[in-house]
Amino acid sequence: MADPEHEHRPGEEEEDEEEVDDANYKTIKDAILFAIDINSTMLEQPPHSYDKKADIDSPASAALKCAYQLMQQRIISNPKDMMGILLFGTEKTDLGDGDNTFQNCYLLADLDVPCAQDVKRLRDLLENDEEAAELLKPADEPISIATVLFCANQIFTTKAPNFSSRRLFLVTDNDYPVKVKQDKDSAVTRARDLYDLGCTIDLFPISRPDHGFDRARFYDDLVYPSSPSDPDAPVIVPSTTKVAKSGDGITLLKRLLSSINSKAAPRRALFSLPLELGPGLRIGVKGFIMIKRQEHVKSCYVWVGGEKVQIATGSTSHMSDDTARVVDKAEVRKAYKFGGDAITFTAEEFNQIRQCFGEPIIRIVGFKPINMLPIWANTGKATFIYPSESDFVGSTRVFSALQQKLLKSKIMGVAWFIARRNAAPVITAIIPGEEKYDENGEQAMPPGLWLIPLPYADDIRQCPEQVNNLKTTDELTDSMRKIIEQLQLPKGVYDPSKYPNPALQWFYRILQAMALEEEVPDKPDDKTIPRYRQINKRASHFLEEYGKEFNEEYGLQSRTKPKMVTKKRIAAPLAAEETKLSKRPKTEPLSQVGATVAEGMTDEQMVALSEKGQFNKQTIATLKDFLKARGIGVIGKKSELVSRVQEYLDSKGL
Repeated sequence: MADPEHEHRPGEEEEDEEEVDDANYKTIKDAILFAIDINSTMLEQPPHSYDKKADIDSPASAALKCAYQLMQQRIISNPKDMMGILLFGTEKTDLGDGDNTFQNCYLLADLDVPCAQDVKRLRDLLENDEEAAELLKPADEPISIATVLFCANQIFTTKAPNFSSRRLFLVTDNDYPVKVKQDKDSAVTRARDLYDLGCTIDLFPISRPDHGFDRARFYDDLVYPSSPSDPDAPVIVPSTTKVAKSGDGITLLKRLLSSINSKAAPRRALFSLPLELGPGLRIGVKGFIMIKRQEHVKSCYVWVGGEKVQIATGSTSHMSDDTARVVDKAEVRKAYKFGGDAITFTAEEFNQIRQCFGEPIIRIVGFKPINMLPIWANTGKATFIYPSESDFVGSTRVFSALQQKLLKSKIMGVAWFIARRNAAPVITAIIPGEEKYDENGEQAMPPGLWLIPLPYADDIRQCPEQVNNLKTTDELTDSMRKIIEQLQLPKGVYDPSKYPNPALQWFYRILQAMALEEEVPDKPDDKTIPRYRQINKRASHFLEEYGKEFNEEYGLQSRTKPKMVTKKRIAAPLAAEETKLSKRPKTEPLSQVGATVAEGMTDEQMVALSEKGQFNKQTIATLKDFLKARGIGVIGKKSELVSRVQEYLDSKGL
């Protein structure tokens, strides 16, 4: 199983108006070191092709462009993360400040928070072929992978000693980078040193057209596919980044970006809680918000009054209104108004009230068939949970067994859920989620469980009553189905990650242009704009046919009038005025009838009164207005009027 912490997009941390417990909510800073293999095969250009979508970059160039784009993204979205680029196998040796300790290793970008100058230098290198050719000149002899891992260990220890998240991205096409068995043993030892340091090695293998990358030859012993703390946990088969053939539409750069973005995104855990399966049986899980709207916000305030712009540090203090003295935090109390008086509580009393439901936990209280959960029960945003070995070793295996059992048996769990301290308890449904892959074979969604908050009784609202009796037909439904089929997205799946927020991306693009001294673009790239030409080409004919059928059916149903009631004619003599009222023109325009109905009582209202037993309590004037609006005689006693209304409703099927 891949770690879902690597699957998130920037800015997925959850904001809450309530107090957030620092122990359960941590923003982890990342330290990423790119290690790119420089050899003759990595520098080979792809064969020439006239296809615009064919590969034009060598694997080494594609890896550098990938690092450049990732640096551009993270310099804005994650300004506190560190990133570096290490080239190994080069003829030059330089680790900065004249350090030549590790031969054939060149530190192109030191492990640090990227600044605009670092991005400019990398951009200039990619645009200058002569400088790139001189720098990327491979050494005569291949470098030992143990030396590369030892160099990475020294860089992490020196530059990011206190970072809790350190990762080495290893990009290579050499599946056996050693000559003798002693070199392999040394490399495995160095890899263990990195894991003991808390660093994770992520391998990005590149297959050549004439040779596929075989992980089993060497890297399965070097890169741990499972958690080091739980080596028996089930894992997925890692994918391989392949070199695209000319004209297949998928370039190596796109594959690398997709693969690295899935692992390089920031790790933002909403909470870290125990999952209690039964008395005395607990495992550790972490919760994540997988999809969340991201907005551009000011990360800091700056002071521009001096010679140099400096970041301003803010502080807050409470002052008394009458004496203007600074009030200590211990003197401030919270109060609630009750009966006109202010009831005050100390901080300890307030915490006791809010924590009366117990500690944060996810406690399973039972299981139900998954088909018992209706679609309307999902009233709040779901939370994705995934196992964590930090508190309970073996959590991954137990979690995997629970997830597979729920999937196989098509059942869901019902749990008592308290997300954090001071939070109200929620009854949630635990739904199993399957593992999903994208078109490049990379994991798009890891296997896990979803917590769906179930609504309370007052959260459920009744559907409004229908005002008119117009109904669709099977022919109209079939016509609309043709239109929907023509307007479906590729593969019939909507992927929100492929449609970035245009306003946010435009804001970042302006920031990037100002920081890197680039030309400001004229207009943003908005991928949410519908493709009107394609829509017109595919569905215009079906839309015209549907419009004609709809107008005909609407006109037919709108012109239909209720039948005249001719039963039980009153034979009593009629006065002149009453005769005029009873002989209402049968060809009254539809607009006049609609206006009369709107002024009186509708059929649905009369049916509702009948069901409540208030039908006979209506006045004669109300009954006459109801009958006159429908062209029915209004002469007779109240009992006769009630009978006519009832017959009319029966004829309408109400």
